[in-house]
Amino acid sequence: MSIKRRDFLKVAVAGGACAALPGPAEARPNLEVPPKAAGMLYDATLCIGCKACMVGCKEANDMPVEASDQTPMWDTPADTSGKTLNIIKLYRNGTAEVKDREVDGFSFVKRHCMHCVDPGCISVCPTSAMRKDPETGVVTHHPEACIGCRYCVWACPYNIPKWDFDEAFGRINKCEFCNHRLVEGKLPACVEHCPTGASLFGTREEMLAEAKRRLALEPGSAYAYPRNTLEDPNRHEKTVPHYIDEVYGETQGGGTQVLVLAGVPFGDLDLPDVPERSFASISETIQHTVYKGMIAPLALLGGLMFVTRRTLNKDKKPEEKSK
Repeated sequence: MSIKRRDFLKVAVAGGACAALPGPAEARPNLEVPPKAAGMLYDATLCIGCKACMVGCKEANDMPVEASDQTPMWDTPADTSGKTLNIIKLYRNGTAEVKDREVDGFSFVKRHCMHCVDPGCISVCPTSAMRKDPETGVVTHHPEACIGCRYCVWACPYNIPKWDFDEAFGRINKCEFCNHRLVEGKLPACVEHCPTGASLFGTREEMLAEAKRRLALEPGSAYAYPRNTLEDPNRHEKTVPHYIDEVYGETQGGGTQVLVLAGVPFGDLDLPDVPERSFASISETIQHTVYKGMIAPLALLGGLMFVTRRTLNKDKKPEEKSK
């Protein structure tokens, strides 16, 4: 039995026409930020690259050391992985003489889960192994529900969820904002261990307001920067740098709960240029249009059954058809 290309195209066109009858599903907007969403502000201009946050993260999450090929004797991962949930990276250009300058300068950047307001990893997960806390907005992974499809790995625009191939059955690992510490009233380990206040924790609303406050400061003036939280009574004074006039994460991909300030373009810091509309809202609109009322799948199935039956009848001998 064979199906001619022309017959298949007829079925496809018919299926598409039937699918269009109910009209497309209404495009959903980006999800809203939870009222009490937890937030983190990372100010790259305050980061000194000490990697204390990485050490704290490893200890708090019971993660093993991971060495790169270049320095096999130390915990020096090249990127986030199944063993490293948080990493400090370095941007350098030319002579790298001046910190937080794009040309002939350098900057550090801290990379871990951005805890998206409208996460793609949750949207594509078929088993709800990826979940977002309705109050804090923290995105967590639940291995007991995971089937190892790794859709979340490909759906994340920030390249964060990682599959640990070293475990017998594999496992997804990612930063969870130290959720096990948050429920105990503690800070994320990376924030607690940061000596300069480069990582600040609070509500997303508070972090966004603080970020905009810093952008409004005059470069070269003095500002008392807090450590850990905005309630820090022992702020340290520092000269205000030339910030890039944008809060990364305010709108990118529908917004993230980790916000970033920097003195060099975000693209140089391995932070992608993501549109304001979340990928989850786009993909779900397409899926809901195609599968609305199951019209398209049923139309395609019915068409294929029709062509198959007709083809079988053509192949039968005259005496078989009369039976």
